[in-house]
Amino acid sequence: MWDYWGVTVTITPIEPTSSIRFSNHWWKSVIPLWKQVEFFKEYQTRLVSYLGVDRAKETISEAVYAISIATNDFIENYFAFTSNRFLEFTVDEYEDYLVGLTREFIIEIYNLGARKIGFTGMSAMGCLPMERSRNFMLECVQDYNKVARDFNTKVQAMCEELGATLPGIQLKVAQLYDYFLHIIQNPSLYGFENVEVGCCATGLFEMGFLCNQWSPFTCTDATKYAFWDAVHPTEKMSRIIADYLLNTTFLHFI
Repeated sequence: MWDYWGVTVTITPIEPTSSIRFSNHWWKSVIPLWKQVEFFKEYQTRLVSYLGVDRAKETISEAVYAISIATNDFIENYFAFTSNRFLEFTVDEYEDYLVGLTREFIIEIYNLGARKIGFTGMSAMGCLPMERSRNFMLECVQDYNKVARDFNTKVQAMCEELGATLPGIQLKVAQLYDYFLHIIQNPSLYGFENVEVGCCATGLFEMGFLCNQWSPFTCTDATKYAFWDAVHPTEKMSRIIADYLLNTTFLHFI
């Protein structure tokens, strides 16, 4: 049986400079990855005071760590109109750069006691409403989807390498890309009527605080939509994906 009690640190880009690059952007409150490690250390200290050293260590090692990474680094950084990252890296180099940062992060939390680590993997980000709008809503942006596939392949290789060198670690990478794409290509099988735009406002570019019940043109029934805004899934879509992950990749950790 799953014990759903846990801690969520935040959702953030991998790149440590992203919060600086977007300092004048609505995303300026993002918490960098290194800061999340500090929060994890703080949590461990509190856990020790509550459970004692031995039980705290056991809790940390038996906990499951779910990591969702890279999508924001690409769509809100590398591919963003306001970014100059493409001048510093090719796409392939940027993928390698992010994989390297991810590798460092895994080793850090491993050294802090984490042993069961699952990656959601990147989904088909070229099918997000914001990206589809670049193609006038005709189809997904295949170049972006290829980036996601390539990144997932590199993460898989990195996880296999670490799995062979870090004693006791369990690393799993979910096949979320394929499942996500299957939903987009077969919406009726999952009870969706619209996977092209978000429910909120126009559904093409609004996201975050720009979306609420007072936004003009917002749909009346979000359960018919895969996306709430131009980037984020609806509650229904999130539940479908969560059930898939819990019954596949994360099932291995039971």
